[in-house]
Amino acid sequence: MGVKVAKFGGSSVADGIQLTKTKAIINADPDRKFVVVSAPGKRFESDNKITDLLYLCQTHMEQNIPYDQVFQVVTDRFAAVKMNLNIDVDLQTHFDAIHEQMKQETTSDYIASRGEYLSAVLVAAFMGYDFVDTAGLILFDNKGRLLAEETNEALKAELAKHENAVLPGFYGTCKETGKVKTFSRGGSDITGSLVARAVEADAYENWTDVSGFLMADPRIVKDPKPIDRISYKELRELSYMGASVLHEDAIYPVRIANIPINIRNTNFPEDKGTIITAEDETSGKVVTGIAGNKDFTVIALYKNMLSKEKGFVRRILMILEDFDINFEHLPSGIDTVSVVISNDAIDGRLDEIVDEFNAQLKPDNIEIFENIALIATVGYGMSFRPGVSATLFSALAEAKVNIRMIDQGSSEMNIIVGVENKDFNKAIRAIYEAFV
Repeated sequence: MGVKVAKFGGSSVADGIQLTKTKAIINADPDRKFVVVSAPGKRFESDNKITDLLYLCQTHMEQNIPYDQVFQVVTDRFAAVKMNLNIDVDLQTHFDAIHEQMKQETTSDYIASRGEYLSAVLVAAFMGYDFVDTAGLILFDNKGRLLAEETNEALKAELAKHENAVLPGFYGTCKETGKVKTFSRGGSDITGSLVARAVEADAYENWTDVSGFLMADPRIVKDPKPIDRISYKELRELSYMGASVLHEDAIYPVRIANIPINIRNTNFPEDKGTIITAEDETSGKVVTGIAGNKDFTVIALYKNMLSKEKGFVRRILMILEDFDINFEHLPSGIDTVSVVISNDAIDGRLDEIVDEFNAQLKPDNIEIFENIALIATVGYGMSFRPGVSATLFSALAEAKVNIRMIDQGSSEMNIIVGVENKDFNKAIRAIYEAFV
């Protein structure tokens, strides 16, 4: 008998109907000993996610607007599920404790985390499993960075005491302050991955509302083919570029422990989903998937004899660091260096950044290309197949898509192109049709 960690997303715990499906899935395999849950998601299109309602409570508090009515909506959701499923748990005590804490000085992280907390309390009672709070087990430093090894040891020690347990996703504790600290949205995936590593799981199952990954966004490409098997590296590339099934940071903890990830569909548990494993276990397809994001800005710096000037790129990075900005890509030529930055990171400071580049770097010219979309074509098999780049660029040319940027690493596992936002969908469809 092995051990599996099963993480269930917001759609899987949205209401009594979904929780009944979730319980049946867990009970169907006795190896599913540890369960991680998100906060309840939407039950229907116009519904609200619990986490969004909790963030709204925080906004009301900051603006001195009464928030009791919004919080009541949250508690009513959980209370209704308890009643419908006849779950034996005293939720009111938890509601009162949270409400009392909210009256005092508290953080947005604490408030946002309560959706996962209450969800785990409810599911643990429904399953008859132990409830294990991740506060004090998942640890962050005072800059919000995960303390991975300390977290692993804390989780390992605690979970060794439990045969079966349900844990809330999304949050842990700042080691220095003792206050609740959350991951970014979608961070319950990371929690599940950390738990899987800690218990040395045979598999990490991530249950959501889709049957694994598709080769492209179905909103753009009609009926894209499913991805049966994908490597950790390929998934990392696709997740980073916008594929939204799994949080990109959830890959690392299981990758270092060589634990396979299985993306499954709560509504169709018979579907095998997508298996994520080590690189040498991939299917060998030329292209595994295509993903991208819009709204980037390219700052292109031109300077004569740039290739002979020492420290130029280092100074670019130092300027970006001063602005607390991460760059996405840094393609270069003999006399040019281009910096690709998301518009969100720029946050209206483009003129300031350009002024600083001019002052410190003294380039001959700077060009700005706004409204750029980045598209990544990813496949472990690309490195073994000649002509892949030619096929891709020909497909874009035939679709009359102008390429503004090209970036490819020496691994040849992906090719990233920059196109105008308006050509984003057309470019993805052209690339998909060229390789499928």
